[in-house]
Amino acid sequence: MGESEGDRAPLRFRGPADYRDAARDPDTDARTLASLARCPYPFVWQALAANPGTPAHVLGDLCSKRDSAWNDGRLLHLLAEHPRADRAVLLAVLAEVEAHLLTSASRPYAAVLALAARRELKPEEVQRLAALPGASARMRAGLRRRLAGREPEAR
Repeated sequence: MGESEGDRAPLRFRGPADYRDAARDPDTDARTLASLARCPYPFVWQALAANPGTPAHVLGDLCSKRDSAWNDGRLLHLLAEHPRADRAVLLAVLAEVEAHLLTSASRPYAAVLALAARRELKPEEVQRLAALPGASARMRAGLRRRLAGREPEAR
């Protein structure tokens, strides 16, 4: 007989590597994943965002996490590519990317390109990023290519 979620012994985390390992594990239950999203370690947030089993509501909780320019950009990129990221999560990522392009020295270009490839977002929603002060000519060109490479939507 298999164990139900309620029958499992609680996970014991002895150190940061235990958090990371649980966040990476595709068999970790949704409740534990949600708990891990509240930990202070950016590498755990990234592991959650890379885990294909992480549910959309947990991904949404990760959207506003902040650490450093590099870690923030990587997290936003992973969230933008996540297979369970629904429209609500992608809109939250879009808002965070926009905030970075408006106010920060960081440039989350990989996240911009990943968002451009997502069919859940309208091209004009992503295209507006090209007009922001942090958008480089290279990012604008990549954005145009990604949007042009999308197949037309079926009607």
